[in-house]
Amino acid sequence: MAIDNKFQISSDIEKYVDPTLAQKMSGATAEEKVNTLFNYMKKRGQSFYDEVVTQLEHALQCAALAREKNASPTLITGALLHDIGHIILDEHNARGAFLNTDLTHEEVGAQYMEPFFPEAVTIPIRLHVPAKRYLCTTDASYYDGLSEASKRSLKLQGGTMSDEEQEAFEQIPYFEDGLILRRWDDLAKVKGLKTAELETYRDILQQCLIH
Repeated sequence: MAIDNKFQISSDIEKYVDPTLAQKMSGATAEEKVNTLFNYMKKRGQSFYDEVVTQLEHALQCAALAREKNASPTLITGALLHDIGHIILDEHNARGAFLNTDLTHEEVGAQYMEPFFPEAVTIPIRLHVPAKRYLCTTDASYYDGLSEASKRSLKLQGGTMSDEEQEAFEQIPYFEDGLILRRWDDLAKVKGLKTAELETYRDILQQCLIH
């Protein structure tokens, strides 16, 4: 499986992508873009990411971890939106079927957000799945700490990396941010954890918008 920073979605996957969010965000003001994005996440993020947290809860936990580490606005935004592809694809409402087919949610999310946010946001989104493969290859203890769902999906996502894939991954801009985001992603699965509301990220997202 090739590792690069080009966002390519196959026609077989594209048919599952909900276009309505991008349609509503296109041509809107910055405030309207964030309103539309937040409303979409609230409405469609109620499906379960895994057994204990919803998509929205997972996103908020990941963003909270980024903010606790005083991450850049772009990386906080990437943390909040890193799984937007799952929501756009509505994968997790398939009651586990998403584990049988890899719809490359990371590429869907990155490409979908590319017209609205800079590469410092979209590339870490794109890399958070390859980052899991990279860490499983380079850190012997990392795999043991993954959730069972992440272990199962690893096989679909290409397994561990070859030497050539590792080298290619390390040449991608923002690859280190992708690794950091991946570790937050793994930690953001705590049942019942209280986090800041989505609205508290409004100014950060508006600051990162490119149009």
